[in-house]
Amino acid sequence: MLKIGHRGAKGHVAENTLASIQKALDLGVDGIEIDVHRCASGELVVFHDFTLDRMTNGSGEISKFTYKELQKFKTRGSFEIPTLSQVLTLVDNKCLLNIELKGQDTAKEAARIIKFYVDKKGWEYHNFIVSSFQEELLETVFQINKDIPLGVITENNLDKVVAFAKTIKAVSIYVNYTMLTAEIVEALKENYKVFAFTVNNLKLS
Repeated sequence: MLKIGHRGAKGHVAENTLASIQKALDLGVDGIEIDVHRCASGELVVFHDFTLDRMTNGSGEISKFTYKELQKFKTRGSFEIPTLSQVLTLVDNKCLLNIELKGQDTAKEAARIIKFYVDKKGWEYHNFIVSSFQEELLETVFQINKDIPLGVITENNLDKVVAFAKTIKAVSIYVNYTMLTAEIVEALKENYKVFAFTVNNLKLS
């Protein structure tokens, strides 16, 4: 069983911040899951929500702000919103990094950054998974670079997701833990890594 830090170590430090990711590394996780959006100046920034309101002292859609503007906002605990490149530099190939594509226009830049870190920074493709609920984003990554491992996320129609996963040669399927049964895991595990989200209770794991 792999232990994946959801948005870093969100139970300890503000989610998707460099401090949260460092805390997850300190806790010895097998992998870290983060979320990315593309901001108005083109950078991929690590943030879960489509708006700033819940997690920062700002408000509005994250995609409408440049990265310079986003640096003015602070998350809970007074942390800045990091870029994907900053997170990759911090993690430094020490564990699996699961990048969930949230906003539109994230796929091409994510594929470019991953290739750069593999070619120039010593990362290996098997330490990445790019996942999303949005099929078109995964299709774009697959068309650009078939070496990047992909994962499909679902909260309902598992049969549809499995059929789609085959078309992009996905390596993993993410299922809401309330949907998981021993039979489903047994049926999927031969062809896919099966991840349950989001398990925060040790008794459930």
